[in-house]
Amino acid sequence: MDYTNRSSVPVAISPDSVVSRFFTRVYGWMAGGLALTALVAWTVASSPELLSVIVGNKIVFYGLMFAELGLVVWLSGMIGKMSPTTAAGAFLVYSALNGATLSVILLLYTGGSVASAFAVTAGTFAGMSIYGMTTKRALDGLGSFCFMGLIGVVIASLVNLFLKSTMLEFVLSCVSVVVFVGLTAWDTKKLKTMAYGLDPDSAEAKTGAIRGALALYLDFINLFLALLRLFGKRR
Repeated sequence: MDYTNRSSVPVAISPDSVVSRFFTRVYGWMAGGLALTALVAWTVASSPELLSVIVGNKIVFYGLMFAELGLVVWLSGMIGKMSPTTAAGAFLVYSALNGATLSVILLLYTGGSVASAFAVTAGTFAGMSIYGMTTKRALDGLGSFCFMGLIGVVIASLVNLFLKSTMLEFVLSCVSVVVFVGLTAWDTKKLKTMAYGLDPDSAEAKTGAIRGALALYLDFINLFLALLRLFGKRR
């Protein structure tokens, strides 16, 4: 009988366990980012001094918005090349900046509207993420369609900054809901496929989880804002 010490023998990890561990990190980072965004938004909205500096000063407010936009574009392209620590720090900085600029929604909309929009967003996001996780269908066509829709929404939104059309804003909000519902399913499916090829304890997997958290965080935030514009009650 072989009494060789077996503690050094590597134990195979099932693919499902790899995916589960990966998504635990993804959703953990995403939840942390959303919590930080909410905390910063509430802190700014509750402080007359901070409101005066951030929202009351157009130069500061638009400076933060452009910094936020630049950071997310840079992150989206470079996060895969970062160390886990750098990626985590950049993601949290972006989440905090987003909270500062989103503080204005707590001034424009009633607390009940914000809470209702968040609850509907959470339910819709969960449903579409589960769909993306469990479906056997390839979602590449859906992803391409939604990405093209996203480009259209961005361009039309820039145009509407000058037109200030309430009808166009309504249409854009409706299209945004469809786009980000689809992107949630597509991003989840894409992350699941990526997870199968990763060592769950590697730096690549840890950075990939933060990259995935950023993608799903953006889907959630944009879906929330679209629903709030559609159904929210202004103060």
